[in-house]
Amino acid sequence: MRVHTILSSVFLLLASLPSSARPASGGGRSTLWRGDSIAVEDASGDVLVSPGGNFSCGFYKVATNAYTFAIWFARSADATVAWTANRDAPINGRGSRAGFRKDGSLVLQDFDGRVVWWTNTSGAQADRVQLLDTGNLVVADAAGSTLWQSFDWPTDTLLPEQPITRYKRLVSASARGLPYSGYYNFYFDSNNILNLIYDGPEISSNYWPDPFKQWWQNNRTAYNGSRYGSLDRYGAFRASDHTQFNASDMGEGVTRRLTLDYDGNLRLYSLDGGDGSWHVTWAALPRPCDVHGVCGRYGVCAYLPSLACSCPEGFVASDAGDWSKGCRREFDLRCGEPVYFAEMPSFDFWGFDFNYTQGLTMETCRQMCLDDCNCEAFGYKMGTGECYPKISLWNGRAPNIIKQNIFLKVPTRIKNLSPAVLDFHGHACTVHEQNASVSASYFHVRGNKINFIYFYSFLAVAFVVEAIFIVVGYLFVFRADPAAGRVRDEEGYALLFSQFRRFTYDELSDVTGKFAEKLGRGASGTVYKGVLDDGRSIAVKQLDDLTQADEVFRSEMSVIGRINHMNLVRMWGYCSEHSHRILVSEFVENGSLDKALFGDGDGSALLGWHSRYKIAVGVAKGLAYLHHECLEWIVHCDVKPENILLDGELDPKITDFGLVKLLSRDACGRLVLSRAQGTRGYIAPEWAMSLPITGKADVYSFGVVLLELIRGQRVCDWVVDSREEEDDARVDFQRLVAWLREKMKRDGESSSWMEEKFVDPRLRGDFSHLQAAAMLELAVACVDDDPNRRPSMNAVLQELLSLEDDAPVRYA
Repeated sequence: MRVHTILSSVFLLLASLPSSARPASGGGRSTLWRGDSIAVEDASGDVLVSPGGNFSCGFYKVATNAYTFAIWFARSADATVAWTANRDAPINGRGSRAGFRKDGSLVLQDFDGRVVWWTNTSGAQADRVQLLDTGNLVVADAAGSTLWQSFDWPTDTLLPEQPITRYKRLVSASARGLPYSGYYNFYFDSNNILNLIYDGPEISSNYWPDPFKQWWQNNRTAYNGSRYGSLDRYGAFRASDHTQFNASDMGEGVTRRLTLDYDGNLRLYSLDGGDGSWHVTWAALPRPCDVHGVCGRYGVCAYLPSLACSCPEGFVASDAGDWSKGCRREFDLRCGEPVYFAEMPSFDFWGFDFNYTQGLTMETCRQMCLDDCNCEAFGYKMGTGECYPKISLWNGRAPNIIKQNIFLKVPTRIKNLSPAVLDFHGHACTVHEQNASVSASYFHVRGNKINFIYFYSFLAVAFVVEAIFIVVGYLFVFRADPAAGRVRDEEGYALLFSQFRRFTYDELSDVTGKFAEKLGRGASGTVYKGVLDDGRSIAVKQLDDLTQADEVFRSEMSVIGRINHMNLVRMWGYCSEHSHRILVSEFVENGSLDKALFGDGDGSALLGWHSRYKIAVGVAKGLAYLHHECLEWIVHCDVKPENILLDGELDPKITDFGLVKLLSRDACGRLVLSRAQGTRGYIAPEWAMSLPITGKADVYSFGVVLLELIRGQRVCDWVVDSREEEDDARVDFQRLVAWLREKMKRDGESSSWMEEKFVDPRLRGDFSHLQAAAMLELAVACVDDDPNRRPSMNAVLQELLSLEDDAPVRYA
């Protein structure tokens, strides 16, 4: 039997995570009427109970004096939580209250009266709050129509008949028994595919479905924009992207939940009515080590001798109580000093490869890593000669039954490092580890060291069995099914069209006619047009003032070259030769947004409202992809109309993304802040205050672009039209934003003032008032001086998408 089949059978037996936090049991009611409330001191008996008694809702104790307002399974032994209102802001155990106000809003107040959460249903004729048998908490009017429901705001769990859509996602808890939001997400991406993603503070990477495969190879479809999925009462999950799975105990009458656990695995659970325990009936990843980020940077996830996280020799755990923080070196690695490579047999660190090449000798692969100061290790597959130089070490796994070894770069001053001997103290996988261990007869353990004779014998047998399965699969599938040949052809075409190559300077000089046709100049360099031998038009950008070594530039280009999104300019290659640093990208025929939007007196056609809104949505999609979906988190740092290009259909494509990684923090700051006439007005305040730069800096710049799309005029022009000194531009902009905020607050639903005083008069009133109001509200939120109060790009995108067809604005 194949190794992963054995592990699949083992891990599907994992039971649910026991929770240390519990509400007290007690009787309760099923409805709150206007003026009713629940006090935290009465949590032992005052709770809402669904008519059938399956669910309870009330205050749930998560720490000594901390409570959340939650819904839990009343019949489960550990009172498992299904939904939490204030998961990231627990309230005090004294004086806090949940009340259904007379204005129609359900409100959660802390001990000092501060509102920490509410349903925003005031003025909507709300009549009552009810907990239904489905586990759905609803605010309804007198006729029974739902005005708000908890099903629209899931936390980490989906209940039967509760949908997941483009506007909803599951977010894991940060740790067992703690309510706070973690790093794992289950959501529909911009390609309409359901994904699991690790979105950590340092990296972001998708890990389910298989990221090595295209969506059609994962039996998914990207062509259904409805983005809808749900679990039915029989235990079957179906989604618009063709995601399908069933509970192993399919049938009616079973209490189930689909939960994104804190360890990053998506599991379907069924409740045992006898003892109140949960049993896993399906799991997205039968092998928990396939979850990204589970052991943090440098950490290695291993199944044997037990499911555990560990650190290679020479590394120690950053936090023994939290393995998601990974390991840290006990030695420093300085560029240019003598090094050697310590072998880790049958190990792998997934991802973060640069210059992946097949058919290399080990010495050539070693030299490739040796020549690059950013290379921390390289992976090498015996037999095929596949070389994987790595600029970062994440998602470590052992054992790796495919014959690949990792060679770790170590300074020669560190003698006799043997990283294959791992320290298995502490572990991240606390999902009933005793059930996750395979027979110990394969090992002889002495002093925490493994006898690798038995270990490698086991691997050899597994490898032979794996090879037999591959041969049998080829004979019975590929030869019997001519469609399999077409699949291989499609893979070849995908590789052909996604090629990313290194050009020579002479090649680029030839295809551009010695850089004759100049398209424009930006702060980072000059752009020329060229035509490749195969007829493709290209944009060639000569970068200025780059001081990094060739290997650093190549490393960054390898990351940028793997980025592919319909709203990002496609990178086709680069040149790094002597002092030349050049980027080669697709040519986008309609030029930049500033020319189309502002005209600059060239007689260009007016950009209509539909195109403006489409551009706003497209730019938001591109930035959301860079911030939340890339394998490596990217902040643009220079979002402005000049860096937004328009294709033949006026679809936007963001350019110059990733360039900030080629510059130091200070250099990026000087680059932006010194160009007062080029990007003045798009710079987030944190640059001037030397605060940490995050994706919220892009959100600020995007907010300015939104204002310009509505106004049809540059911000820097309209806020200083009547001023002689431009140093006050920031103050003028702040006054404008304050005026807009006050105007929207005072005028409420009335939008006539926008057409009269703000929206581009060239449109002659031909625009969507609903979309314009939503865009303006978003823009004002995006340009808030406090980065913490700005929305994320995902939140901005969801709001814009909800208004694409003039749908009503959605409020949390």
